[in-house]
Amino acid sequence: MESRTSNSIRNIKVTIVCQIFGIILNLVSRYIFVRILTAEYLGLSGLFTNILTVLSMTDLGFGTAMSYQLYKPISEKKVKKIKGLMLLYRKIYTIIGLSIIFLGVCTIPIYPMLINNLPDIKNLDLIYMLFVINSAITYFFSYKRILLISDQKKYIDIIYKYFFMFLLNILQIIGLIITHNYIAYLIIQIITTCLENISISIKINKLYPYLKDNKNVKINKKDKKELFTSVKYLFFHKFGGIVLNSTDNIVTSKYIGLVVVGLYSNYYLIFNALHGMISQLYNSVVASIGNLNVETNRKKMTNTFNKMFFVNFWIYHFTSISLLFLINPFIVIWLGEDYLLSTFTVIILVINYYIFGMRKTAMSFRYATGNYKNDWYSPIIEAVINVGVSIILAKYIGIAGVFLGTIISSLCTNFWFEPLVICKKSLAITLKDYFNQYFKYFVVTLSNIGFVWAILHFFADYTFINFLIKIIIVAIIPNIIVILLYYHNENFIYFKDMFLNKLNSILNKKFKNKEIKN
Repeated sequence: MESRTSNSIRNIKVTIVCQIFGIILNLVSRYIFVRILTAEYLGLSGLFTNILTVLSMTDLGFGTAMSYQLYKPISEKKVKKIKGLMLLYRKIYTIIGLSIIFLGVCTIPIYPMLINNLPDIKNLDLIYMLFVINSAITYFFSYKRILLISDQKKYIDIIYKYFFMFLLNILQIIGLIITHNYIAYLIIQIITTCLENISISIKINKLYPYLKDNKNVKINKKDKKELFTSVKYLFFHKFGGIVLNSTDNIVTSKYIGLVVVGLYSNYYLIFNALHGMISQLYNSVVASIGNLNVETNRKKMTNTFNKMFFVNFWIYHFTSISLLFLINPFIVIWLGEDYLLSTFTVIILVINYYIFGMRKTAMSFRYATGNYKNDWYSPIIEAVINVGVSIILAKYIGIAGVFLGTIISSLCTNFWFEPLVICKKSLAITLKDYFNQYFKYFVVTLSNIGFVWAILHFFADYTFINFLIKIIIVAIIPNIIVILLYYHNENFIYFKDMFLNKLNSILNKKFKNKEIKN
């Protein structure tokens, strides 16, 4: 059986390569989009996507619960139990897909109320239903992906996902250039989504041939009860997460305007690309954590947590600094000054990005270890605070107020409650230990922002040469400081040794191949 480390490394390598290509394609596609269509279409896309995310609450958290339920039978190779869980999952996801279509139709009269100054765009209802269909069809085919992810084969899912994302972007670019039609753009998306889900389903059937056996294998009452108990608690986490992360465009559209949603969507594309890449990295190791939780003790879990938290800090420290100093110059070069948001808004967006990002390790451990029952109410409190504060602040300071509401709600609730649950239930450290480390990481981040700003304020103009200089400075200064500060830290030493061993292995392999050829 392959080790957790080798599976995680393979997942991470594939993720990084695919995400980089994906980001480049998305940037090119968005450039073509804004040159052919208006900012209102961008805003419409962001708004409808968020509405559909809210409707996806019908998922109830079954995906996370099912993944947790699969870790043990996969580890113990209990095929009958795996098959029973997967058949139940298929039924559930079919119901969810149908529910999204039904709810989508029911909300047709409602969505125009969420738009401040309805744009003069034809066939709005058809456009909305195309978004609904694209969201729903995923549930009819994609339930099998959960088995790949739980079996630490996330890299296969990623390869399929990004191959079809590449195909989608190419076809949509061609479609926009030829037709200048947004509806054609969305139809291409639906066709590609269908092809992707059918293809990955065929691949999974080959990897797990017992899934093709249509004989109805039922799971026992105990396992079913445990699954639905987990779902009951996960629903609140699902609800809170959706309200926290998917209502920003809705609030912005309602109280500020669709054009501002369009402007923000370009920033969101970049922020979300980074979040997506990092989330894929974490998702690639979540199954390993779940497997580790089945087999090991708190001390080993804590050791793994500390290593992941260190990587978490380094990634979000570096990407936050990069976004803070590079995103506005990049927007100017990429799309033009007409698509800029204010510096104050960018600062708020980066703070929100950093705070949410630094929660990644605690969130990953919570879901992988099944510790989501004790804090079921905290996402609800967070969601209520978020919506209430965002609406109030949006009226006074615009879009920055929407995301300031998100920051305030997070700090009041899950910012401290998530690590509290993990420390109590799974780790051999206290909440005080966690925040002591968090504070040290935060001070390093803040200090590096100061160092970088002190240099970059000499290159304030948004020129291409200045942008290249800023990239070099941002890439070098923060990372060198982290290396100097943590060079003797056990977590840094662990990853340094892992990197050097991997490098030596690659070099030795190449050297041996050359000897064989000679």
